[in-house]
Amino acid sequence: MKTKRQALGRGLDAILQSPDADLRSKEIAQNYVVGAIANINIDDIEANPFQPRNSFENDDLEELASSIRGQGIVQPITVRKIGFNKFQLISGERRLRASRMAGLKEIPSYIRVANDEQMLEMALIENIHRKDLNPIEIAASYQRLVEECTLTHETLSDRVGKKRATITNYLRLLKLPAEIQIAIRDERISMGHARALINIIDIDAQLRLLRRTIQRGLSVRQVESMAKNIKQPSAARAPSVSMMQTAYLPKQDLLARKLNADISFKINNKGKGNIVIPFGSTKELDQLIDKLNK
Repeated sequence: MKTKRQALGRGLDAILQSPDADLRSKEIAQNYVVGAIANINIDDIEANPFQPRNSFENDDLEELASSIRGQGIVQPITVRKIGFNKFQLISGERRLRASRMAGLKEIPSYIRVANDEQMLEMALIENIHRKDLNPIEIAASYQRLVEECTLTHETLSDRVGKKRATITNYLRLLKLPAEIQIAIRDERISMGHARALINIIDIDAQLRLLRRTIQRGLSVRQVESMAKNIKQPSAARAPSVSMMQTAYLPKQDLLARKLNADISFKINNKGKGNIVIPFGSTKELDQLIDKLNK
């Protein structure tokens, strides 16, 4: 229980081990020994108002409760004292909930002092290191640390023990349309798929490729390839769209629906040009050829 997790950097671990926190805890913990673990009545602990998670899987809690009944609490929770025999949870809500389900009356706890900003930071950092979070939950936690705890990306990198580029990639997910974020949250697409979709500027094109990815079960490599072939809007290219090409947009859309593919016509004002039909694999190419031959 005394082993430090290096991944926490100077975040949660540093705050918990702070000499100042121990000294201040001594002033308010009264009968509790600083540096030791106190067994606190579960009914005397109130929820953390800064808890970033708003849902917990009941099956997971039942599994943890069963483990607690057999082996007890392996890792103490962390609380702060807010009054006479009154404590507020800082981190460890799953353990606290599961302990209640297991019928425990007391729970081993670290008692620390933390202001509201420290509580939020500690709760978010602890939450980020949970293995069951989806990428959107992690991204939202990073965003709250940046905005509400005024952390730079570099400082946040040190706090959570992640590369700055990794944090940036997570934060970019929050710029995606809600439909794509929900697909990530519900595990219908992976973060790899999402990173490919991010590179598409046009939202409609993003959503079309998202739906095709889900419908066809496309791999990340396939989505990356198709995303690269999607024409990106550009101010420099906009004037070059010919009147002829504009006139053929309805027929382009009709053919795209018929083949269920992202098709684009490239036509100059003399009527010359080409049809672009991107595909993600030879199997998909064969399917397109079959449809064209019908």
